Amino acid sequence: MIEAFFISFWVIFVAELGDKSQLMALAFATRYKPVPILIGITVATALVHAVSVGVGAVIGAQLPTRPIAVLGGLAFLGFAAWTWRGDTLDEDDEARVERTGHSAIVAASAAFFLSELGDKTMLATITLATREGPVGTWAGSTVGMVAADALAILVGARLGSRLPERAIRIGATLAFVVFGLLLLAEAARG
Repeated sequence: MIEAFFISFWVIFVAELGDKSQLMALAFATRYKPVPILIGITVATALVHAVSVGVGAVIGAQLPTRPIAVLGGLAFLGFAAWTWRGDTLDEDDEARVERTGHSAIVAASAAFFLSELGDKTMLATITLATREGPVGTWAGSTVGMVAADALAILVGARLGSRLPERAIRIGATLAFVVFGLLLLAEAARG
């Protein structure tokens, strides 16, 4: 469980760097205090990642280890390409931030829940859950995403546009490539 926690924490933390939900966290932080936003992010992330882990655990139980390693490696290489391309807030995402007639917690929870459905962090969590323990994967992926978004809120508020977006994107892409190649090498040995 501890290993699953740390692997999931770091993979999701890196995946979240420069992701659109991290940009949403920054946008919410310009309108609200950080604590309600972090509570909203935590609630949404815990729910989405619980579903992701459930899906991943079912898939992992149905497939042999080698195909899972190959699919996981290819998925992480795909996440690398997705990360390299970068994420931006589209008009729908910005509208979610603007429509905040409810409390900051409810607004952030709803916006983050919707933005995470089908996002690379959700797909990465599914991939991790096919190989790692479900509780550790859920806890690690949830804490990793919340930590990355908290970093965006705290550091982004201070540094604003001076954050080296290209360097963050390159580092996250390289991390996904390394994870993907390690899984493919494991499958080739197996």
